[in-house]
Amino acid sequence: MNIIVCIKQVPDTNKVEVDPVTGVLKRNGVDSKMNPYDLYAIETALRIKEQKGGKVTVISMGPPQAEAVIRESYSLGTDAGILLTDRAFAGADVLATSKAIAGGIDLIGDYDLIICGKQSTDGDTAQVGPEISEWLGLPSVTNVTAVNEITDTTMTVSRELPEASEKLVLKFPCLISVEKDICIPRLPSYLKKQATKDREVRFVTLKDLKDNSPEGYGLNGSPTQVQRIFPPSVNDDRELWHGNADELTAKLSEKLKELKFI
Repeated sequence: MNIIVCIKQVPDTNKVEVDPVTGVLKRNGVDSKMNPYDLYAIETALRIKEQKGGKVTVISMGPPQAEAVIRESYSLGTDAGILLTDRAFAGADVLATSKAIAGGIDLIGDYDLIICGKQSTDGDTAQVGPEISEWLGLPSVTNVTAVNEITDTTMTVSRELPEASEKLVLKFPCLISVEKDICIPRLPSYLKKQATKDREVRFVTLKDLKDNSPEGYGLNGSPTQVQRIFPPSVNDDRELWHGNADELTAKLSEKLKELKFI
């Protein structure tokens, strides 16, 4: 079974600057890590590979330094990696991102299953996975909490919704987005890291894609634009009050009324 896992490099901090013109995150010079939800996607793929055999390929989109998360996936046990990297992809919203990743997956070809994490911690949209499936014309299921059964042509999965639990059967090829409850990710292996340090990471640019019109990618291909984004204000003001219980109770009540909490 050939499995493709979509992964992403995200900031390893909540103190990230925002470009005031484009509204996108400034990632240069910021410590980064693999999107935590993607670790569950990789683990799910590796477990299926251990059960059914085959190959696990990871694909990501980002600046050249995003190669680091692909190499991290190698230390977990994945077999190959592709990085979509081009200035033409910069500033993409979920639609333009999903189109680029779908184009990269189309280059890989010969796949049975695509696995995505639930969402990324820097965007939290949970839209890219389902949109990839739309570009590729594949059935997809989100919120997957368990892979129950796999045959030569289908897989049965469970998912949790706010008011219901479902069990569904999907025909291959298909796409699933997994929740963190699906498994416990394994730790990276130092031996695998050393063994794969020279393994190739394939770099793909816009011109490599079959649909390589610049209008469909990056800011040019993003129908949604961020109008305003800002970090939450930090209020560390504090007051120290003294008095007995009755005095402090009355003072607290007046303060809450002043702040319009009551």
